[in-house]
Amino acid sequence: MTPEPGEGRPARSPALATFFSFLWPGLGQLYVGARRSALIFGLPLLVILVVVALQALASPEGMLIGLFTPSTALTVLILVVLLGVWRLISMGDALTGTGRRGSWRRPIPIATFVLLALFVVSTHAAAASLAWSFYGAGKDIFVGVQDPDVAPLPSLVPAGGVASADPGATPAPSGTTPPRINILLTGIDSDQHRAHALNDTILVVSLDPTTGDLAMVSFPRDMSRLPMPNGKTYSGKINSLMSYADKHRDEYPEGGMAALAAEVGYLLGVPVDYYASVDLDGFRMLIDRVGGVTVNVQNAINDPYYGGWDTPGKIGFKISTGKHTLDGQTALAFVRTRKSPGDSDFGRAARQQQLLVALQRKLIDPAMLPNLPGLLQDATKTLKTNFPPDRIAEVLQLARKTDEKAIKRYVLGPPYSNHPTNLSTYILIPDMKRIAKLSVDLFGADSRYAVSE
Repeated sequence: MTPEPGEGRPARSPALATFFSFLWPGLGQLYVGARRSALIFGLPLLVILVVVALQALASPEGMLIGLFTPSTALTVLILVVLLGVWRLISMGDALTGTGRRGSWRRPIPIATFVLLALFVVSTHAAAASLAWSFYGAGKDIFVGVQDPDVAPLPSLVPAGGVASADPGATPAPSGTTPPRINILLTGIDSDQHRAHALNDTILVVSLDPTTGDLAMVSFPRDMSRLPMPNGKTYSGKINSLMSYADKHRDEYPEGGMAALAAEVGYLLGVPVDYYASVDLDGFRMLIDRVGGVTVNVQNAINDPYYGGWDTPGKIGFKISTGKHTLDGQTALAFVRTRKSPGDSDFGRAARQQQLLVALQRKLIDPAMLPNLPGLLQDATKTLKTNFPPDRIAEVLQLARKTDEKAIKRYVLGPPYSNHPTNLSTYILIPDMKRIAKLSVDLFGADSRYAVSE
């Protein structure tokens, strides 16, 4: 595209022209005086960068998180590849269209082109690989994201109901949907020695996008004799409901996670719109990836029976009061131990909430950006959610503004659930009147119990 140097146009260095087009497509053409070619090569990249800059100024987090949407990640991947090819074409045109006839074939111009081309290919390949990681993560983590040619899954929240229908689907917006965002967070312990998975952590996080009000409510895993949305009672412990429902599709055709989401929403009195489940072993890897998390231990722990270490034969867990930075294994022990003197499932549930807040602080730290590829890799292996990626930026922004001390934290142990003294098996039976009062106190008119009062 670049013409041969003619009358009044001095010969230019092919190596310099190539270098300038490497810096920006079209600069090499401008260097030799081919303004039309410079405009053709330079304008597309300028338009793309202006669009990206405007989006970054509006919401840098939103732009990055948008990559979790598979269609967006795939579009970015294609653009990265096309821009790399476009840069190579511009460099090649600047190389061959500069200087005296055939002068570009000399060693220095050729070597310059080859080295710069290798750099372009490697950097664009790395960027394309990152976009592909986002694409894969979006497909694997955000299970409610649908391909354009696939019919959408049913809504998690039925048109007029409280119970959740299918937590594998992104809820459709409706005029009756309460403004709060209610998310079930569950840690799944699928130990190799067990025949079924158990929910070691069952926690509902409720966020009001209007006020920024945040509440965390933990359900002890020993809660039993649970009233259900269908009018029946689940006699097993709540931490076994997901596994039971998955194995009894005749009773729970919607599946295990949907059954658990429906149940905690029914008990708590608000629809649980979304869920996020994490395998506890993957949780440990995630903590290590971010370099550990810092917590302020309120009560010293000395559990001589804890055995959840990777090291064979290692038994026991101790930690003193005060601030500690916990690695993955220690963090897992911190949220799983419960046999220290004076400790219980309720103390463990409170520590789970504390660690979750600490991890959230670490993940929203801009210093974590260099760890992004590794975080994506870990999250793909361990995390499943139906939370829409286009709302993550909104939630992160609210999380930054939330005062940790203002978070309302509750564990539904006594007095919200109690152990009958006439039973040898340890279970906790929910006190629905107390839970209903707590629900109204937390959620006001959004609570189904407010209607019945």
